[in-house]
Amino acid sequence: MRFLYKFLVLFTLIACNDSNDDGNTEVQNEQEIKAYIAENNLDAKKSESGLYYVIKKPGTGEQPTSTSNVKVAYKGYFTDGKVFDENKAGVSFNLNGVIPGWTEGIQLFKEGGEGILLIPSSLGYGNRGTRGIPGGTVLVFDVNLLKIN
Repeated sequence: MRFLYKFLVLFTLIACNDSNDDGNTEVQNEQEIKAYIAENNLDAKKSESGLYYVIKKPGTGEQPTSTSNVKVAYKGYFTDGKVFDENKAGVSFNLNGVIPGWTEGIQLFKEGGEGILLIPSSLGYGNRGTRGIPGGTVLVFDVNLLKIN
């Protein structure tokens, strides 16, 4: 059973990251993120992977690892402002079971931390997309790391 679980997690991560990109999506995502940052006057930083992030409040508690189980309140939306998901009360999940942009981004905060993650499609759902999220789409998340479980 443990093997099946690991296989499903690995399959999900691989399926979400479509490597058949010819480079155009990556360039378009980069331009879209930079325009969003400029339009919203954000002081964003870029990680080595291509994740952009804004730390509004770093938090003061523990800092999670890539395998931590965390509780996060969030709002997910596109760069045009259209909200596709939101959970104000917070939801718990393992960081190794979500899109790579979340696995990396949530680790930037300590408990109580708040900020914005600007996730290119390569760190999101790739070129395939998923329920209500078209392939190749930049995702924006307002996040609040409530606690590490």
